[in-house]
Amino acid sequence: MTTTRPAPVLSGERPAPARRSRRRQARTFGFHLAAGGLAVLWLLPILLVLTTSVRSFSDIASNGLGALPDSFDLGSFGEAWGVGGGGHAMLNSLVVTIPTVFLSLLLAAAAAFALSRYRIPFRRTIILVMLSGNLLPPQILLVPVSKLAELLGIYDTLTALVVVQVGFGLGFYTFVLQGFMRSIPDELQQAALIDGAGPVQIFWRIILPMTRPALAALGALAFTWTFNDLLWSITVLRTETVMPVTPALLGLQGQYVSNWNVIAAGSVIAAVPTVLVFLRFQKHFISGLAIGAIK
Repeated sequence: MTTTRPAPVLSGERPAPARRSRRRQARTFGFHLAAGGLAVLWLLPILLVLTTSVRSFSDIASNGLGALPDSFDLGSFGEAWGVGGGGHAMLNSLVVTIPTVFLSLLLAAAAAFALSRYRIPFRRTIILVMLSGNLLPPQILLVPVSKLAELLGIYDTLTALVVVQVGFGLGFYTFVLQGFMRSIPDELQQAALIDGAGPVQIFWRIILPMTRPALAALGALAFTWTFNDLLWSITVLRTETVMPVTPALLGLQGQYVSNWNVIAAGSVIAAVPTVLVFLRFQKHFISGLAIGAIK
């Protein structure tokens, strides 16, 4: 009985699986190195703002913004919140953002339900028309939107900002939600119809609960976009007392032009709500949008 021996490996050569494994490890190391470098570049400005916000004015004036902290002072947060008007601006932002997110998702879900679950003539045309508003440069719409707010009698009010934010976000939200709702099996709707459920009951009790991942993802996006908006705020608002937090930061910069610690503290305060919302909905943030876009 003869025994077959494996072919000897020549000196200086490695088996093919070993070479592929080393190449894979090299690519993985290169990817992590590049991703780590980009993460560091992205975190450096945030770290600079955080360290500046807890430094005293004298420390910054003596050593400069780029120097290592030589003091620790939280008084700039109180000054930015109180004297700088950050607390009132934060309240204005929440008054605008919460109704905007609720109305946008409710109207978009209702429109997406009709466009995805029923045979509506020119369905794709309607979706494209709704989405076309997001394709226009917003700069060319500043004057028409401002004049329309004046004609409606809501200029320089938070109501005008809510209406503008809902109007410009509705097309995108409807587009994403209708793609998600189309993936829900028709058998569920047919079974509900047999049991005597109407369109409203099907929407509230079946379709809407199954759309929760996409709604959570869009809710986080809508909150971030609305809360951080600057363009539409300065377009339909004029009085300082009704300004949300993002345009209020511009006023804070003009008021404390050399007090970089107060300006940095105001920026940190403005970023807290959006960070909290993202941390709360981070599980749905990417997965919900990916499922809605693919399906």
